[in-house]
Formats: sequence, C-alpha cells, structure tokens
Amino acid sequence: MQDIVTSLARNEAPVLILENRSDWGNIQFTESIGLQMISHCTTRKIRSDCPKSAPKFALILKILSMIYRMVQNNTYATKRDIYYTDPQLFGNQSIVDNIVNDISCMLKIPRRSLHIMSTTKGCIAGNLSYTEEDGTKVNCTCSATAVSVPSNVQGIRNLISDAKFILIVEKDATFQRLLDDDFCNKLSPCIMITGKGVPDLNTRLLVRKLWDTFQTPIFTLMDADPHGIEIMCIYKYGSLSMSFEAHRLTIPAIRWLGLLPSDVERLNIRKDALIPLTKRDQNKLDSMQKRPYVACQPQWKKEMEIMAASKMKAEIQALTSLSSDYLSRVYLPNKLRFGGWI
Repeated sequence: MQDIVTSLARNEAPVLILENRSDWGNIQFTESIGLQMISHCTTRKIRSDCPKSAPKFALILKILSMIYRMVQNNTYATKRDIYYTDPQLFGNQSIVDNIVNDISCMLKIPRRSLHIMSTTKGCIAGNLSYTEEDGTKVNCTCSATAVSVPSNVQGIRNLISDAKFILIVEKDATFQRLLDDDFCNKLSPCIMITGKGVPDLNTRLLVRKLWDTFQTPIFTLMDADPHGIEIMCIYKYGSLSMSFEAHRLTIPAIRWLGLLPSDVERLNIRKDALIPLTKRDQNKLDSMQKRPYVACQPQWKKEMEIMAASKMKAEIQALTSLSSDYLSRVYLPNKLRFGGWI
C-alpha cells in the first residue's frame, strides 16, 4: 500500500508484483515436502496503467480493502461471500479464488490469517474425537454418519484416536459404502476421510494435522484412472497452484493402496466393468508421467504404464463385479494385511 501511495505521489502509475504460482519453472520437488515454490521465482507485474491488467489491479485492491476491514473488525467471510458482494464487478467465482490465492502468496500468510474461511465439503468418520475452537466436542467414533471436516482446522485441539491407520477415500459414494459396511470397526480401528473428489483446503489441512498428531500410516483409495492418481498426488505432494503453502499441506508419507491398475489385471476384473481411456485421460496420463515426483516413484511409473498399455481405466465400483461387498470384505483387508501398497 505504501508503494502504491508513493507511486501516486510521484505521478507514477502504481504496479503490483505477483509471483508466478502456476509456472512449473518456479517449482522445486523435494521428497520430504513435495512441490514447493522456489525462493527466487519469476514474477509478473500487474500495472494500473495498462488496459489489459488494470481491471485485475483494481480487483486486487478491492479484495485487499475487504480483507483489511475484516481483520480490523475480527469478522470472517468465505470466497463465495466476497464474490456475492458484487457479482457484476468480479464476473465469476474463479476470479475471486485466484486473487485470494495471489494475495495469500504475495503476503506469505495462510488464507485463514486473511480472515477468509474455506468452505468445507470433506467428511470424516472413525476412531477420532477432538474439541473445536468454540469448545464443541466432536466424537466421530460414536457417529453412524460422517462428520463434516471442521471449517477452522487450525483451531481444533485435544485430538484423541486409537486408529491404526488413516484411509483417504477419493469418492463420497465409496466412503458411504465403507461406512455402511462398518469398515472403521471391523478390521482394526481406523479413521476414514474423503474430500469428495479434488480435496478442498480444509480437508488437506485436516489430513496433515492428523499426520502431525498421530504419525499413523496414511493410505489412499482412488479410482484406477488418471484423475484418481492426480487427486492422490495433491494429498501427497501438493498442487501447482498451492505450492506456496506446501509446508502446511503435503504428506509425502502417504501410500497408494488402491485401486492399482495391476490389481485390475491380477483380480481379472471383467472387461465390461472397465472403461476405455478418453483422449483427455491419455493426455493427463502422459503429462503426469513427466512430473518431477514420478521419477522417484518407479512403482507408480510401472502402474501408469500398465494403464497406458491396457488403454482402460477402472472405478472402485468395478470390484462389485466380483461380489457386492468385495471391497470391504476381501480387497481392503487383504491389501492392508499383506502390505499391498506402493
């Protein structure tokens, strides 16, 4: 803000400098952290006197002023709330989402410190209890239904669990099925969590908090398709757009439990239960094989090669072609008992 005022006082057009968050050239991969932004990364200038960038310059200042007001008044808002203060001005939600991430990256502080809350879509169940920031006690163990991931993960305390492992489930339908089959109690006490597809920030923060607190093994159960592998990589190594927050979000110790493309071959799943890879799937698979973390995961590379060669993908539901409860009765117990993860 001082720089902007100084520029105006000198009759110069103010400029904002943002780091290029979505440039692979600004990302370094380390096995201990995952995808992390390098300290001297390339930047881009958002000029106030250029017709192309002036609207973005104005929107960044608009959102900064809203953040300043919220910090002063100790109030919070979601990115959706910010968008709906003036939908015509912002145009669409993704513009707000992008600017909030740019501001978080520029100021080097988490979104919560900007008083912007993340909406939660994730669910958690199993052997876990904790106290929320306002003192509410949450017991996931007693609940027959799943509990929503808390909106302020940093604020939860007194986490208690006897879980022997944590299972991240890609899709809500699979998560609900395992819940109905009482999977959390049958095999050994565990915690199950789902981000219902690509995980939101709070789900990722909660998985990281569980890892930091309990250091129990974490496994992922994803579809055997490029999208499922990518979601697992987000939990394990982070994402390109949030690489500036990697040290708070990633868990490189995560293991891929299933559904592995080699499992699809090994279990001889019927061809009519499989789905051909689309052109888009093949492109995603090709680009993923070039990612920096695949080089240090030869077994992953092998699995991706099996998928590419077969030109087929399989959803977890394909296991029901073997028997309706195959996933919870046979597949998961055997994989966990005999170390069938990579």
